[in-house]
Amino acid sequence: MVHLFDPQRVDKGELHMKILVIGSGGREHSLVWKLNQSLRVTKIFCAPGNAGISKLAECVDISAEDVKGLLNFAKREKIDLTLVGPESSLTLGVVDAFEKQGLRIFGPTQKAAILEGSKVFTKKFMQKYDIPSAGFSVFRKRERAIEYVERVGAPIVIKADGLAAGKGVIVAQTLQEAQKAINLIMKDRAFGDAGNKVVIEDCMVGEEASFLAFTDGKTVLPLPTSQDHKPIFDDDKGPNTGGMGAYSPAPVVTRKLEKQVMERIMLPTVKGMAKEGRPYKGMLYAGLMIKDGEARVVEFNCRFGDPEAQPLLMRMKTDLVDVVEAVIGPQYRWHGSVFPGPSGHQETGKTGNGKNHAADGQGNGQGRTALQGDALCRLDDQRWRGQSCGIQLPLW
Repeated sequence: MVHLFDPQRVDKGELHMKILVIGSGGREHSLVWKLNQSLRVTKIFCAPGNAGISKLAECVDISAEDVKGLLNFAKREKIDLTLVGPESSLTLGVVDAFEKQGLRIFGPTQKAAILEGSKVFTKKFMQKYDIPSAGFSVFRKRERAIEYVERVGAPIVIKADGLAAGKGVIVAQTLQEAQKAINLIMKDRAFGDAGNKVVIEDCMVGEEASFLAFTDGKTVLPLPTSQDHKPIFDDDKGPNTGGMGAYSPAPVVTRKLEKQVMERIMLPTVKGMAKEGRPYKGMLYAGLMIKDGEARVVEFNCRFGDPEAQPLLMRMKTDLVDVVEAVIGPQYRWHGSVFPGPSGHQETGKTGNGKNHAADGQGNGQGRTALQGDALCRLDDQRWRGQSCGIQLPLW
């Protein structure tokens, strides 16, 4: 385990931390597993957790959507740090509630989590900031939506506007399937209020990959690439599930493509959210469709992917607590950012000093990405006060 913090500068209380993980799935199990490796953590709670998690943490019978219950528990138990797993907790404002009470928590605020909470907002946001994605139309009336698909034909993609546990996106191969999808979302209300509006997108083809990054709202620290499998049947057939498995790295994401994703998608998103008055801090996850060496955004998520968190956290060499604290700051700062190559040919990783850190999200032209040697690094800039911590350590 590699540590980013300096033990001589850390309060003794921070070496005996109590952690709360919110959620109950494979993602949360992975987070708990990784946190258990930290020398700084003495107790982990998970709300509500599951049977597997109970072997590593104390499970608490509080729903991930019970913001008041979670807040009261964290205050009563004097929780030092909370990590949010599911998107539903984020869109309900759990981060806002905790921060209002002075509690440290990892994840975007409710205003920022709209990036996942509303597909309508996100499509219009990407259009405004010229972030590559599919063409789209938005509909509030079911009849208008059906008229539209009858006019443009299939294949076409139908998306419920709100959260639907990863199941609100339907790729319709025929006109009949498109009509059925619209009725399922807007008439049958299969996803409740998430179906008040639908986004109808052009159908993108290619290979999908997941691109996740830590961000403190000003810098973006990318994780290695990964790829999950959503369709329930073999050969990418059948309806989408919440995820049938994942692996990392994703060979489809080359060095050149990773640079493009950072410059055209991740950095503009962080910069754009700040301009919109929705500063984004936490984990930013871009679901990508890749074709002919170009990436377009399928969707944004505002948390660790499930199941992508499983292979990514298994590959992580650094203490997760250190990285999370660098994100939530402000008293913590990036100390380095070097990862194995996206195609998997650098599994041992590389090391770099404090100059080789995350890309600046302010868009001043100095925080551009660059390839240096065999590792993808980030150029120093004045917004990082031009300082180098001189520490050499691999994160992955």
